[in-house]
Amino acid sequence: MLSSPKFRWRLAVIGLAVVVGGVLGVRWWRGTPVSTEHAVRRDFVQTLVASGRVENPHRVDIGAQITGTVRRVPVREGQAVRAGDVLIELVDLELRSAELQADIAVAQAHARLRQLTEVQRPMAEQSQRQAQVNLDNARAIQGRNEDLFARQFIGEAALQESRRAADFAEAQWLSAQKQWDSTGASGSDYAMAQTAVAQAQASAQAAHARAAYATIRAPAAGLLIGRSVEAGDVVQPGKVLMTLSPQGDAQLVLSIDEKNLRLIALGQQALASADAYPQQKFPAEVAYINPGVNPQTGAVEVKLNVARAPATLRQDMTVSVDIELARRDQALLLPLAVVHDIERAAPWVLQSAQGIAVKVPVRIGLRSGGWVEVLQGLGEGAAVIAAPPGVAPGARVHPGP
Repeated sequence: MLSSPKFRWRLAVIGLAVVVGGVLGVRWWRGTPVSTEHAVRRDFVQTLVASGRVENPHRVDIGAQITGTVRRVPVREGQAVRAGDVLIELVDLELRSAELQADIAVAQAHARLRQLTEVQRPMAEQSQRQAQVNLDNARAIQGRNEDLFARQFIGEAALQESRRAADFAEAQWLSAQKQWDSTGASGSDYAMAQTAVAQAQASAQAAHARAAYATIRAPAAGLLIGRSVEAGDVVQPGKVLMTLSPQGDAQLVLSIDEKNLRLIALGQQALASADAYPQQKFPAEVAYINPGVNPQTGAVEVKLNVARAPATLRQDMTVSVDIELARRDQALLLPLAVVHDIERAAPWVLQSAQGIAVKVPVRIGLRSGGWVEVLQGLGEGAAVIAAPPGVAPGARVHPGP
């Protein structure tokens, strides 16, 4: 009876159940195997990673100031130019002729002024002296005739004739004196001659300036980022022919998520690189934070100045930027993944205490690069349960794979 096959099968099942139950019981008692991470202390920098583009603080649109036909365009798009380099030349034959005529008019005005001072004024001086002599003679004759008339040696007619001669000589003297005065430095003729010189010079300057418009030069050193003109084109004022990106402090324009706005401040330092040259890092500094938020994207525009831009940096290049938000010396750090409810008011971690997973509240600080600063709740070297996920507070755990 005891050795029947049915009895032996039942006995085997009971034994297997006891073994399985024992194994499961041991496993339950030991709990879930977990791995741990330890709190470490080291220098820590919190950064914000963002992408953006290169933008110069301003661009210069270059055009013609006169209507004309393009003779030559000696530069190409993308070329670096220096201040004063020739960008566009217009056909200027008519303008050069106007320049020559204006210069001739200046020479003629100067010649008239020289004629006034070298010829007319000496002649006026001579005429004034001759008129003075004539006046003196006429007055002397008049005086003698007055004396002779008083002694009745001459008649009334002779006396009146001498008086008329004296008056005529005085009138001639006054005319010669005025002509002399007008040719002097304060005279009207001299002033008119000087005015004619000034007018001719002004017209010549205008002609030279207009002729200079036929040669369009770079107003500053920089990079030509646009060109829409070729030889033979007829250009007019107001039309943009080229666009120049001047040299100087470049700017990086970023779009930062508004949730990070509280972290950004003017003057923060950053390290940037163009996506085309990721190994060439260069410094930048936060210089502008837009006071408004884009309602469509929920982003804030931030601009960074680049004082020493690398030669490879180009307008509108895509760049990656690490903005240094804060720095801590010898901060206590944990991997970000081991901290639960990190976005809530009361973050916590799990620690193993006598084989039980215990919830430990922590106060956190800086976060960056997969690490978080622990300000309160743990000490250096503290072990925190990292895996597997889903282990709840109060669960039995033990170290192991």
